[in-house]
Amino acid sequence: MATQLTDLSKLCVHTITTKPWNIEQCAEEFGKAGIGGISVWRNTLEGLDIGRTGEMLRANGLEIVSLVRGGFFPSIDSIKRKEAIEDNRLAIDEAEALGSPMVVLVCGAEPRISLEKSRAQIRDGIEAILPYAENAGVKLAIEPLHPMYADTRSGINTLGQANDMAEYFNSEYVGVAVDVYHIWWDPNLEMEIHRCGNHSNLFAFHICDWVSPTLDMLNDRGLMGEGCIDIKQIRTWVEEAGFDGFNEVEIFSNKHWAENQHEFLEKIKYAYLNQS
Repeated sequence: MATQLTDLSKLCVHTITTKPWNIEQCAEEFGKAGIGGISVWRNTLEGLDIGRTGEMLRANGLEIVSLVRGGFFPSIDSIKRKEAIEDNRLAIDEAEALGSPMVVLVCGAEPRISLEKSRAQIRDGIEAILPYAENAGVKLAIEPLHPMYADTRSGINTLGQANDMAEYFNSEYVGVAVDVYHIWWDPNLEMEIHRCGNHSNLFAFHICDWVSPTLDMLNDRGLMGEGCIDIKQIRTWVEEAGFDGFNEVEIFSNKHWAENQHEFLEKIKYAYLNQS
């Protein structure tokens, strides 16, 4: 099983997890709590000097782990596909300015076309932005999403599909973000995690829990230990595959966002050390 977590140095919290806080509050509170890393959602950067924001995060002792999110490539409309390419290039610019080594890709899907065609458009989209990412020194992490999101959020729904896509490009700048919420159910999960590691494509590891019954398809994720995911087992496989990066807490939860966020952050720390 996974080694016991004894400190917060490899804990990263996404800004979306404490959604009621702006990025300045996240920086101050995460830093005071001894958390090691932060993954920044793009909405928190609106209207800000991104370079200075990166400096502010680092001044609070936080390593910037990733910028979230790019992607959403497929569309029945060719103009919208071109706009998606430009928005992904903008995300790469923002990551470079922020000092983030990586952009997480939620790849998108189009319900009016087949999943096969959506996946082809995802491949074409990544191909279009890859030279730009390489020039900026920013990695692209493909995040497979649970099949319940295959209509509009992502046509990449298994770790096997994400591995196929990353291996197609065979670039050190294209890899995979493994999020337990989306792939915990997969009977091939252990094999695909090791495959991902063997190709040096395991870029990120996201944790939360699957609450049962789930009351909302998007905004009812749980703290580690609140649901049915064997997070420690999955972390064991991830570590065996060679991953030694941050454990990123990414929680969308109407329930937790309604709480006192200082108390919620303490719960995150406890759950990370005892249930992850």
